[in-house]
Amino acid sequence: MTCMTSSARPLLNRRLAEFGTTIFAEMSALALRTGSINLGQGFPDTDGPEEVREAAVRALRDGRGNQYPPGPGVPELRTAIAAHQERRYGLSYDPDTEVLVTAGATEAIAAALLALVEPGDEVVALEPYYDSYAACIAMAGGTRVPVTLRPHEGSFRLDLDDLRAAVTDRTRLLLVNTPHNPTGTVLTRAELTAIAELAVERDLLVVTDEVYEHLVFGEAEHLPLATFPGMRERTVTIGSAGKTFSFTGWKVGWITATPALVSAVRSAKQFLTYVSSGPFQYAVAEALALPDSYFAAFREDMRAKRDLLSAGLAEAGFEVFRPAGTYFVTTDIRPLGENDGFAFCRALPERAGVVAIPNAVFYDHREQGAPFVRFAFCKRTSVLEEAVGRLKALAG
Repeated sequence: MTCMTSSARPLLNRRLAEFGTTIFAEMSALALRTGSINLGQGFPDTDGPEEVREAAVRALRDGRGNQYPPGPGVPELRTAIAAHQERRYGLSYDPDTEVLVTAGATEAIAAALLALVEPGDEVVALEPYYDSYAACIAMAGGTRVPVTLRPHEGSFRLDLDDLRAAVTDRTRLLLVNTPHNPTGTVLTRAELTAIAELAVERDLLVVTDEVYEHLVFGEAEHLPLATFPGMRERTVTIGSAGKTFSFTGWKVGWITATPALVSAVRSAKQFLTYVSSGPFQYAVAEALALPDSYFAAFREDMRAKRDLLSAGLAEAGFEVFRPAGTYFVTTDIRPLGENDGFAFCRALPERAGVVAIPNAVFYDHREQGAPFVRFAFCKRTSVLEEAVGRLKALAG
């Protein structure tokens, strides 16, 4: 049936006109249709700790969270988040006024940008960026100003001069992601110091996406931006249970910030989901209290998988940018005689039975990302070994 309107105006809000179906949906459908191994979308193919899953079952059976949980999140989880920030980073937050539970990090990003950005405000974001950043800035009526991370000596690096040059009198907010998806870059102490100094000097708000905080490998260190001088009072820090505990479908995220910032974000969040994931919130509270041995083992398992896939990709002929964090590895396809990541990824299932994501979708400057392709290694070792075997076909 055709939808009739009284004018030729498009149905979709013009702010979202540039955003169609996500590349993840397209490539996952391609994986299903071709029977390929899906190393595109970043979700694990095994569940997280059994005791955490059982905690959710116990909450369901006990009737905890089956009805609307409190708007800011259940007290047990807010307390656990505050304790986690204190224990890991020495950051002290009041669980009653400085913690807000969200429907995953995606809602946290949306609520923060809708709350803090007005039409005409500029938001400086590191490019390439998680695709929801652009959509959320657009929905808020802001203007995104990308600062491109560029390949340098085997990794992607931030040019601090480019960052400073991007800030204008219209800049409202810096949107920072470390560990960085898709490049796997972990911002250094020097880089974060410079970002903090710039934010203080220009009186900017900062939203920092730190969902991969527990997936930083031995050669790097995760340093929350809120720990730097002058940043505690101007930073909204975003965390998530999905990436750390491998229960991405539960959609439990959070922000930590000052009472004024939390109140602002909550004002937007209450009209998005209002509340979500009731029983899972209780389970995540228990997960955050797991011993350090869990986090260490999880990190080491992912590091081994990173090394397995990185080595296989190099053997297949890719230039590999070995990630310092996250569970993604970015590659350059030019050594394979290719330079169009979209065409390469759409053909890869037929050529090798593997699905990946073209990094260009994460760029405003599409040409900057054209030769780069992202693979996810948060899969079972046997699956990665099979994928590596298939990809060797590219090298002849």
